[in-house]
Amino acid sequence: MKVLVVYWHPESQSFNGAMFRTACEMFAEAGHEVKTSDLHEMHFNPVSGRGNFTTVKDPNYFKQQLEELYSTEIGGFSAEIASEMEKIEWCDLMIWQFPLWWFGLPAVLKGWVDRVFAMGRIYGGGQIYAGGVFRGKRALLSLTTGGPEEAYRKGAFNGDIAGILRPIHRGMLQFVGFDILAPQIVYGPVRMTDEQRKQQLTTYAERLQRIAHESPIDVGIY
Repeated sequence: MKVLVVYWHPESQSFNGAMFRTACEMFAEAGHEVKTSDLHEMHFNPVSGRGNFTTVKDPNYFKQQLEELYSTEIGGFSAEIASEMEKIEWCDLMIWQFPLWWFGLPAVLKGWVDRVFAMGRIYGGGQIYAGGVFRGKRALLSLTTGGPEEAYRKGAFNGDIAGILRPIHRGMLQFVGFDILAPQIVYGPVRMTDEQRKQQLTTYAERLQRIAHESPIDVGIY
């Protein structure tokens, strides 16, 4: 299996960092091929603009989707963006490892999506959802929260975690064709003991050993 792990956290020794390393090491030891995008280490710029491209379709007015379509036609994406696209096209399974910030993706990871999920190359022309470019590939969100699990249930003050993640599951990953696996969520690791955190990492590694046999989940439309 070919696995891409896209990771962002500003501290490499964080629990997110430990989850990132756990996934990479487990897959490598099991004989799978692994590629990574450590966005903090890469100093990935999340801000879209003409830097996404080596070519220019309209020099007088910047419309990103128009430039994306043009770059798709003539191979005009910057080396940084083209490299990330190639990783997604290569993988069978893509994992995003991140802390849930303000009920969504951290800015750098969201900016990675903004820049890399380009019209023409990644979606468009009727290639969305079930007919998406990446149909047959699978995606897994692996994340941590600041609050406890009971805060992310239906009727709780933060609301249903499935609803919080739906814009990512449905509006980003499923939109471009990925099948969605159940998210790996560690609630409030900062409040755990060292032993509890170790157990979470063990549980995650054990799941990843069997992940090739997991079935996608229904993320819902609304």
